[in-house]
Amino acid sequence: MSEQWFGVRCVYRFADVDTYEERVTLWRAAAPDEALTLAEEEAAEYGEIVGAEYLGLAQCFAMFDTPEHGSEVFSLMRTSKREPEKYLKHFFATGSERQAG
Repeated sequence: MSEQWFGVRCVYRFADVDTYEERVTLWRAAAPDEALTLAEEEAAEYGEIVGAEYLGLAQCFAMFDTPEHGSEVFSLMRTSKREPEKYLKHFFATGSERQAG
């Protein structure tokens, strides 16, 4: 099997400041399991460097194309009966996010 690009999202916790981080990294691998293994190894190292606990959640996305400007690097679809405003508030716009802007 030839290698392809994968985006992997990992989740961390900074206990001292009650903050969670979702981080997407890119990996070239032959299969999703290999990309997940590479990402989780790096996630543990990253957690040690920045003082965060890697929570063991890694989600993998097989990219369709070679990464370039504007490439989709991660996608997660979730089924929900929530209306759009409530969905965004529940999962993404809780008011406690730290965002550049």
